[in-house]
Amino acid sequence: MKIAEIFHSIQGEGILLGVPSVFLRTSGCNLRCSWCDTPYTSWKPEGSEYSIDQLVEASQPARHVVITGGEPMIMPQIAELTHRLRAAGHHITIETAGTRFVAVECDLMSISPKLANSTPEGEFAAQHERLRIQPEVLRQLMQAYEYQLKFVVRDPADMTELDQLVAELNARAENVVLMPEGIEPETLRERGQWLAEVCKTSGYRYSPRLHVDLWGNRRGV
Repeated sequence: MKIAEIFHSIQGEGILLGVPSVFLRTSGCNLRCSWCDTPYTSWKPEGSEYSIDQLVEASQPARHVVITGGEPMIMPQIAELTHRLRAAGHHITIETAGTRFVAVECDLMSISPKLANSTPEGEFAAQHERLRIQPEVLRQLMQAYEYQLKFVVRDPADMTELDQLVAELNARAENVVLMPEGIEPETLRERGQWLAEVCKTSGYRYSPRLHVDLWGNRRGV
């Protein structure tokens, strides 16, 4: 399996915020988000090949393992990896855009549907726009696993599309997580202030990007 990086940190986003975790970041993605903060797993994927045995061994420092990307659900060995991690006693979170369903072992399916604010300009625009929202796949994931729907929000206009999708999926408000888009602390604070007010009126959860607050926008954290 092609892996961009492996690191031991704390979960910086979502309902498990602050939980010590080992992150296995797969390399390769079927989307091309304009604001992607891990281009080394999407726009220009890089990394090294690891065996399942090596990945299970690398996960030992923490009970919680986060399989992220890129898009881990397009990895050919993703099901085998999750079964091996489960056998080793790990709590498993999978970070996915929700464009593909695979039967895996998973304690928290962290689904991040991409809003229109993610669509890039140029040659990848049509592919991204066609794939970014797959309602039937999203429903399958939500029915099969404990889930959170984690949205990256740039400005108030994004809420119209977001609210419509939440209603279409009949998602529970407490499972919907809103996170400000950005990689600079000042931008995150500015957007976070009005986004927190949205959460107060909607019942959605607010999530900071804790790893950016603590260490800045860099790899391995």
